[in-house]
Amino acid sequence: MTTEIDYTALGVFLFFFVLVTVMGFIAAYWRRPETLAHIDEWGLGGRQFGTWITWFLVGGDFYTAYTVIAVPALVYATGAFGFFALPYTIIVYPFVFAVMPLLWKVAKDNNYVTAADVVHGRYGSRALELAVAGTGVIATMPYIALQLVGMAVAIQALGITGEIPLVIAFLVLALYTYSSGLRAPALIAFVKDIMIYIVVLVAIGIVPFKLGGYGAVFHAAQKAFETKGSGGILLSSQQIIPYASLALGSALAAFMYPHTLTGVFASRSRNTIRKNAMLLPAYTLLLGLLALLGYMGHAAGLKLAHNNDVVPALFQTLFPSWFAGFAFAAIAVGALVPAAVMSIGAANLFTRNFWKAYVHPQVTPAGEAQVAKITSMLVKVGALLVIIYLPTQFALDLQLLGGLWILQTFPALIFGLYTRFFKAKALLLGWAVGLTVGTYFAWSDGLKPLHKIAYGSDSVTIYVGLIALVLNIVVATLFSLFLPADRPQEQAAAPSSIG
Repeated sequence: MTTEIDYTALGVFLFFFVLVTVMGFIAAYWRRPETLAHIDEWGLGGRQFGTWITWFLVGGDFYTAYTVIAVPALVYATGAFGFFALPYTIIVYPFVFAVMPLLWKVAKDNNYVTAADVVHGRYGSRALELAVAGTGVIATMPYIALQLVGMAVAIQALGITGEIPLVIAFLVLALYTYSSGLRAPALIAFVKDIMIYIVVLVAIGIVPFKLGGYGAVFHAAQKAFETKGSGGILLSSQQIIPYASLALGSALAAFMYPHTLTGVFASRSRNTIRKNAMLLPAYTLLLGLLALLGYMGHAAGLKLAHNNDVVPALFQTLFPSWFAGFAFAAIAVGALVPAAVMSIGAANLFTRNFWKAYVHPQVTPAGEAQVAKITSMLVKVGALLVIIYLPTQFALDLQLLGGLWILQTFPALIFGLYTRFFKAKALLLGWAVGLTVGTYFAWSDGLKPLHKIAYGSDSVTIYVGLIALVLNIVVATLFSLFLPADRPQEQAAAPSSIG
């Protein structure tokens, strides 16, 4: 990529960044309630978002700036294996359709704000609640940092170096999130998604035309993989099980994250969630088209210092400056929406399941909202410090572990919606075993997402998070058979509300 400042691209970039900044502050007055000094209003938008707002919001925090950068980069580097994100998003929406409306009802009926609230209400265990809340906060932090990685790539593509622009961008984000809460990313998500759709649709139409058509693109990509000696535009037989396990594990983890659950809990009704589960696959189509940019990078003959540069380099090379600036603005805005929702989700967990549970049980609704606002700012600052002072690879490694860790909250959160068989202590033990063994496998494999299991003279390679989840469930099931029934400290939800 060029390192000289392109002032036309920079001007377009700044126009759209200022636009969404103004929208972020205006959002405080959009559908304004009597007061934002309540965690339901600040952290969940009053639980009143309808189908279209929820579609943009959930899509906005599910398909992030780092997704726009990383998926084409993975396809550029590995070929067909990088497309695992497509079946993963196809699998996740039936799960959302079937499970999330019930989870929403439990949260709505009992005034729960977080997944850990739901777990505590079901099992009455502070220890299990804290495990779920702590896992959610820790898993979210590197995810926010990765949004900074995506934004940094876009800013560097403009020819701007140093951390000051990144710091300014996230200070602005912190201020309007503090002011407007979830309403800010919900409003900005409209602009963000429209911009991303324009960028991708223009790219998949014009780039192949300039490169000789899709046939030439696939041929060039395959030739590049053959020259490199790894990868390909088709999966090898050895890649099928790893590919499938990574897709399944990622799908089960996707809606365990605080930011995706925040979008669910902010929905107006169960039907809103069901409608979104039917509409959100449009983003899967977008993701598939986006991934093809990785192959186009080979066809364009790009010489890259880093795989993450493939998308910015394509736009710099094949488009006029003004459209390149628009594309970089779309990527940067694509970081703001998920980063805001992620920080709000983490803040809600800290406020409800640590501050209120252990520090100030009698805190007022206004006090809750204030603690959440301050926490959301601190979470963003923490993510910013990670990117500035630690290698980018550190955030990438932590994100791998974050996906593995958040997957271990699945049994405690989801199984309790349907059965009372599982005991709190058994689920806590299963969580601990899954977390420990999964982390050990990932660490011993050099922080890689796949682990090889040998049996006899054969072996199979599987996503490490899925291995850990199976161990988690086995342990929780076995110990639930022998442990006495739970005696909840608090049973806020009636059995009929839980399922």
